[in-house]
Amino acid sequence: MVSIVIPAHDEERVLARLLDALGGGEVPGVEIVVVANGCTDRTADVARRYPVVLVETPVPSKIRALALGDARASSFPRLYVDGDVVLGIADVRALCGALGGEVHAAGPTRFVPMTGASLPVRWYYDVWQRLDGTRAELYGRGVLAVDRAGHERVSPWREAMSDDLMIAMSFAPAERRVVPGATVVIMPPRTYRNLLRRRVRAMTGNRQLAHDGGAHLRRPAPPGPALRRLAAAEPRLIPRIALFLATAAIAKARGVVAARRPGQTWLRDDSRS
Repeated sequence: MVSIVIPAHDEERVLARLLDALGGGEVPGVEIVVVANGCTDRTADVARRYPVVLVETPVPSKIRALALGDARASSFPRLYVDGDVVLGIADVRALCGALGGEVHAAGPTRFVPMTGASLPVRWYYDVWQRLDGTRAELYGRGVLAVDRAGHERVSPWREAMSDDLMIAMSFAPAERRVVPGATVVIMPPRTYRNLLRRRVRAMTGNRQLAHDGGAHLRRPAPPGPALRRLAAAEPRLIPRIALFLATAAIAKARGVVAARRPGQTWLRDDSRS
């Protein structure tokens, strides 16, 4: 038996895509809990079409949605899956199979389809996906699988915008695994403007995490050394690396401003919904 918790905030356009990939809630031994949090659309109505557990809350908070989903989920292993990604049942089984022994957390490999994305977006992701942390760490995948011991590591849930970074950094390298036999489809933004919105949100969340009690967490390795090695090994990527660094600098500066305006920090990107 495996429980899958899906926090969904205004995911009317994409939730069915994920639920269909997960077998529509009809796969024996797979329990799906959808937590519609702070929705202003028909997310809950979409969930009602399927034999899943639906929890509704007026509070738009992913962390609180995870906690509510946890309270309704009944078994381990347990998966936490963002409502806007695509993950199949075979991928769920591969992730669950990777847990055990000293491995308490697992994530899938990423497939990021670039069809329709602008050139700057393609250049950015071409660099980002080559970084050591991007390939080896569990953040930025939209999916996390944990066993009971791994669940104890991340709960009780603490409010944080960079929730996936907070969770991923709770595990030492020997305790986590990226599973080659599992793949999640993550839709990138179409435009550079929407890419910046995502990066500002990430930068804002990382800054808040560092100031609000995240100092004890393992921090990801800075990208500088990896970028220098990449530039030396593949000089053709230097213009793309320059774009990557410029994007990071802009997002960091805007993140400082956004952090002072709590009502404007979530910067949702629906361009690939």
